[in-house]
Amino acid sequence: MIGAHVLVGYVPDQQADEALALARAIVALTGGRLTVAAVHPPGRVGAAGEAADTLRRAAAVLDGEPADFVVQESRGVGRGLSVLAGKAGADLIVIGSAGGGARGQIAVGAVADHLLHASSEAVLLTPSGHRPPERLERITVGYVHRPQCDEAVERAAIAADRLGVPLRLLTLALDDADRDALRDDLALAVPLAVEAGGLDPDAVQTELAPGRDVAAALAAAEWLDGELLVCASSEDAAVHRVFLGETALKVLRAAPCPVAVLPRGPG
Repeated sequence: MIGAHVLVGYVPDQQADEALALARAIVALTGGRLTVAAVHPPGRVGAAGEAADTLRRAAAVLDGEPADFVVQESRGVGRGLSVLAGKAGADLIVIGSAGGGARGQIAVGAVADHLLHASSEAVLLTPSGHRPPERLERITVGYVHRPQCDEAVERAAIAADRLGVPLRLLTLALDDADRDALRDDLALAVPLAVEAGGLDPDAVQTELAPGRDVAAALAAAEWLDGELLVCASSEDAAVHRVFLGETALKVLRAAPCPVAVLPRGPG
């Protein structure tokens, strides 16, 4: 299950504090390992020292909770986090929303843009102003009928079973989409979740959210305080890489909860 080793990219700002809080909550759930990284550019005098100061701030925020602290040199923060995740064996990279975004939503900056189109590990993004709830209440998978989403359902079902939370399969019905066909696709995905996670069929919820566009459809759906949204990578992704398509990127920007994007599997 993803979350055995969580890497969080940290800079001294509120959005990074929010990402760190979410990463800490994840390892508390999974019993995993936490690594906090500060990435600095090469060739700039004092950059390594500033990065070390940044990690001291992160340690103060964690207030004695166990974590590894790593300084990474790279020409880009996203690239540095991806390289470090590979070296450290992390299976999840957590980052905050870019500054200046709307509260409660995810703004995609340069770091997220790199990771969402190149990471070998799952990427989890934190909405601006997000505070982790006391418990995870549900895992939702953004579902459309294609192999990458079927793989995401199976992985999310395993996580839902181990964490003891319900699983929801959510499909957006945009404009004049054939809603009966979409409901049929959702119904066919339920046995995948049941078989992969050993879930009771009653623990697998399905929902069709209609709307004129992605934002309207997401607003029409029900969201719990302790929700996690899981999205699959695009069919254009290379195997074991994250690549977020246009519609999924709109979902990420409009989602009211943290969003995890999974790398494409071998299927």
